[in-house]
Amino acid sequence: MSSIEIRVPDIGDFSEVAVIEVLVKPGDTVKAEQSLITVESDKASMEIPSSHAGVVKELKVKLGDKVKQGSVVVILEAAGVTAAPAAVPAASAAAAPAVATAAAPALASAPVERVVPTAALPAHEPTLAAGPLPHASPSVRKFARELGVPLEEVRGTGHKGRITDDDVKNFTRAVMSGAASTRAGAAQPGGSSGAGLDLLPWPKVDFTKFGPIERKDLSRIKKISGANLHRNWVMIPHVTNHDNADITELEALRVQLNKENEKSGVKVTMLAFLIKACVAGLKKYPEFNTSLDGDQLVYKQYFHIGFAADTPNGLVVPVLRDADQKGVLQISQELGDLSKKARDGKLGPADMTGGCFSISSLGGIGGRYFSPIINAPEVAILGVSKSVMEPVWNGKEFVPRLMLPLSLSYDHRVIDGALAARFNAYLGQILGDFRRVLL
Repeated sequence: MSSIEIRVPDIGDFSEVAVIEVLVKPGDTVKAEQSLITVESDKASMEIPSSHAGVVKELKVKLGDKVKQGSVVVILEAAGVTAAPAAVPAASAAAAPAVATAAAPALASAPVERVVPTAALPAHEPTLAAGPLPHASPSVRKFARELGVPLEEVRGTGHKGRITDDDVKNFTRAVMSGAASTRAGAAQPGGSSGAGLDLLPWPKVDFTKFGPIERKDLSRIKKISGANLHRNWVMIPHVTNHDNADITELEALRVQLNKENEKSGVKVTMLAFLIKACVAGLKKYPEFNTSLDGDQLVYKQYFHIGFAADTPNGLVVPVLRDADQKGVLQISQELGDLSKKARDGKLGPADMTGGCFSISSLGGIGGRYFSPIINAPEVAILGVSKSVMEPVWNGKEFVPRLMLPLSLSYDHRVIDGALAARFNAYLGQILGDFRRVLL
């Protein structure tokens, strides 16, 4: 038998995270990739897996401790066990919230066997006076927070009274249908049957009466993104400014660059130029590179740009970091790499956090204009539709020009209409003459 220290692996760009659950105890036998503890930052909950199989000899952390990459979690007694591949912590809820065409992040990791502490825990009883926190996993607590569900009012039906995802969903359905109400809703005049918003109950329909149906569960990405989209749309006063950019010369430059760099394998897309143009816009109008924090604006001195990436399970938003320090070719290379990781389900927390501004491009699909939902805590997002050749008056005659529709959604608490119009117009100037990026 040999002793092995199990340490916290790479957890992205979080310096320290809090231990909110300890899933094993001394004497427990664990498998490789089995979760040992759960940690939580202000953006996500993550389970830290074991890299080896063995018996827990000693716990080196306790609830409330702060840990970081390299911190020792447990000491295992292992005999002739080879290390499992380094595992990325499995996020129970993505942080960076999703946008209209993107949603919050899903991390690909092998399924892990979750070990529930064996200490007896009383079933949560919502009618009792408030006491300890309801017995629920971090992912369920995060899910409940995103839906606005008070866990102290939810009856747990899981093992030993543990509150499950289904308990949260059933409670939400009951409130929406009027069969139950939250204490917060009941405190409002006349009560509430609209999940605290005093809305009409959600319609209950037996769809089978009208014809054949099929039911499918939402993907994990859509479950997470739906809650984030709902919160962002309800809490942020959105306004969308629409404009057009003449990209006739820029498209010709893009085609020329791809011919010249054909052997390199790097394909330059219009998104790479858009990212550089947006960075120029953020520098000229720094209010767009802020986040609202109470009564203060946080002005960021870095330029990380998120972009919507289509995957088989839904849309996610990888973040390209330090876009101001990179050229169009390097950006194109990194866009391709991040998009592949997204399609393969291999994005990690560091790939999807820290964004300043997001771009949602539907250029390869179609459409004219749309209103993308802001990716909180950002204050704006740019929606891009398919470019169209149009006749444009040059003062003497109509000439064919390739026009790109721009849709800029912004948080009206931070940005007013005039500033948004100036930002969108400036983007049009940059895209119309890309030499302005150098100014």
